Amino acid sequence: MAGDLILLAAVSLLSAFQQCHFVWLVGKSRMKHKVIPPAVTGPPEFDRTFRAQQNCVETYPTFLTVLWTAGWFFNQELASFLGLLYVFARYKYFHGYVQSVKGRLTGFYLNVVILICLTTLAAAGIVNSFLDEYLDFSLSKKLRKLF
Repeated sequence: MAGDLILLAAVSLLSAFQQCHFVWLVGKSRMKHKVIPPAVTGPPEFDRTFRAQQNCVETYPTFLTVLWTAGWFFNQELASFLGLLYVFARYKYFHGYVQSVKGRLTGFYLNVVILICLTTLAAAGIVNSFLDEYLDFSLSKKLRKLF
């Protein structure tokens, strides 16, 4: 069973390490700019670093949900590949945002596209599973016969 999920688990763990790294960078920025908790505002560089990390935290549950759903119901390899792209895009987003507000846009747009792809794959997988389970009609089997 665990072997069936290894790619999804590996991408999830990598993304969790990335989240921890972003938290560490916020702490480092706090020390650099002398922003004492619980304060969440300071110089613009700290504000951008803090917002970048918070924005990553806000989208993380959505990412994990669609990653696992797409991997479980559609295709683990494709979902995991998109998950790795998401981690890369989050890196671009975070570091771009720290540099400038406009610097985040490339990573942001890439993240949106990846989340849309994962959501679409997850929905397609669920629909196919539902049709197969309850109506004895499998789209994937029908498509395989055609090609």
